[in-house]
Order: sequence, then structure tokens, then C-alpha cells
Amino acid sequence: MIATLNPTGRMGVVLPHGALFRGGAEGKIRQGILEEDLVEAVIGLPSNLFYGAGIPACLFIISKKKPKEHKGKVYFLYGANDYLEGKNQNKLREQDIRKIVDAYCGYKAIDKYCRPVALDEIRSNDYNLNIARYIDVTEEEEVIDVQSVINELKELKKKRSVTEGKMHQFLKELGYKI
Repeated sequence: MIATLNPTGRMGVVLPHGALFRGGAEGKIRQGILEEDLVEAVIGLPSNLFYGAGIPACLFIISKKKPKEHKGKVYFLYGANDYLEGKNQNKLREQDIRKIVDAYCGYKAIDKYCRPVALDEIRSNDYNLNIARYIDVTEEEEVIDVQSVINELKELKKKRSVTEGKMHQFLKELGYKI
């Protein structure tokens, strides 16, 4: 496909995520495409988007004529969280597509969503293009105030004790031995 592009051509290819990090011949091809500075973007898509394929996919954007400010970089975008869940198949809504296109066209870094990555960083990761290596997709953990949880537990134990006392009193009044 790359060979058929004209000198200013651009194309998008839908790939499984495995193509981003598998080694062997596939890894060498990926390395060559990266070293020729042809990869413009890697865009992660939601799972179950394509009929008959429940796995998440990605868009591999290839450009033979990257803009000057994009040279030596690959734009990574994690778009896997934005979709409409369907019964048999998920769907990208208009707003999901717009969000991806706006980010891609804006070429900015957005925390936990997208950023341009220098080829040197990709080289240091052995040409692995796994999106999670470059975009932190982890969710923030809720901070728990342990002391307030302990205090709440103590208060609940007190209430339970009072309730049990009342229950035992009612049972005694009904003639049950406790």
C-alpha cells in the first residue's frame, strides 16, 4: 500500500493492536516504516467496533509528506473510551469522531488522550508502538481517608450494638431466651 502512494500521499489502515508491538518480520517492517518517517499517527479505537472482530483495533496513518513540524514524530491517540455501546457491535458517534479528528488536526498533547512522541523515544522502546507505552490510560485511584473510615466503622458498630440491644429486649418481652 505504501508503494502505491504518490509522493504526497496519505493513507489510513485499520490494524489489530498486535501489529503495533509484535516482533519478528513484522517488527522489522514496522522499524523500517518508522525510520523512513512515514508513520504520522497511531489512533486506538474501541473494541467490538468492526463486525465479527471483538478485539480493539487501531488506525495506522501513513504519510509520505508529513508537515515539517510533524517530522521525526508519531502522534499517538487513545480513542478507545469514546463510543456508543451496542448490543452486538459498538459504534463511534459523531462526537467521538469529531474528538478524534480535532485532536489529530490540532496535534496537541491532551493528558490521558493524545500526544506527539519523538522517534528517539520510540527507538528506546524498541520500535514498540503500543499506545499504552506513550499515553497514560490508567484511571486515578480514589484517595481514601483511612481515619475517617475507621471513625465511621466505630460509629456503625455503636449503632449496631444499640440496635441489637433493642432487638434482644423485644425478644425477651416476647418470651424468647437470649
